[in-house]
Amino acid sequence: MKVLITGATGLIGQEIVTLCHQLKIDVNYLTTNKSKLSDNSNYKGYFWDPSNGIIDDNCFTDVEVIINLVGASVAKRWTASYKREILESRTLTANLIFNSLKKLKHNVRHIVSASAIGLYPDSFQNYYMENSPERDTGFLGEVVSKWEGAVLEFEALDINVSLLRIGLVLSEKGGAFPKIVKPIQYGFGALFGSGKQWQSWIHVHDLARMFVFVVQEELTGVFNAVAPNAVSNKKFTNVIAERLNKKIVLPNTPKFIMKIILGEMHILLFSSQRVCSDKISKLGFGFNYDNIKSAIADLVK
Repeated sequence: MKVLITGATGLIGQEIVTLCHQLKIDVNYLTTNKSKLSDNSNYKGYFWDPSNGIIDDNCFTDVEVIINLVGASVAKRWTASYKREILESRTLTANLIFNSLKKLKHNVRHIVSASAIGLYPDSFQNYYMENSPERDTGFLGEVVSKWEGAVLEFEALDINVSLLRIGLVLSEKGGAFPKIVKPIQYGFGALFGSGKQWQSWIHVHDLARMFVFVVQEELTGVFNAVAPNAVSNKKFTNVIAERLNKKIVLPNTPKFIMKIILGEMHILLFSSQRVCSDKISKLGFGFNYDNIKSAIADLVK
């Protein structure tokens, strides 16, 4: 089998590429950086420039499955121009692939795309399943709705669609987790707000395994890509502190302080989403890191 991966050189993409190669799955990938192009037998890079509608159609040769991970990080200050980049990096890319396949003879039968639990509203009480009808009415909700909508267009080409709504990804190599750990490590850890907000998380290794599982089992539909046991911000912070032999001594950080520092994106630290992953578990996926203590033990040495 051969897959085409967008975002292959990113945090999650690198993990998926490694897994694919272990399973003898060949990988084509798209990159906007010509210096990241390689031409190995099982790992071939192709150039694209989504903002200008440019893509090398050779990337689709012999590809059966597309794994779509591309998207600008939301963990940067949300200026008006960066908000546009966050949205367009998800929708323009999907549209470009869709329009390219529409004009080509190809073998693509399945697209497995990243999505996000930011689609679900902030809530201390709700327990969100994939079919929960509630939708966040803010910027993140808008982004995820349009992102998923762009990917669902592939059904018009008789291509199966899978959407993985991803929670907080835990990896020592990048993303938000090292930034969360660092102040605790130096004795400056603090809870955000009340500390009661739910954090639905997933270890990066489990997330990569979930993408490959969906590909191999040819599963379609929406799946919540989170570990089975969400935790409060308080427990999450205290487990990291305990692992580092530190104490949380500073007072809780008020919302208005982080709003001054981070602007609108401060909601990422205070938003509460308790999300259920039973659907993928019942289909046979087993988590290697199903509780926060085992995940932190693996990541914080």
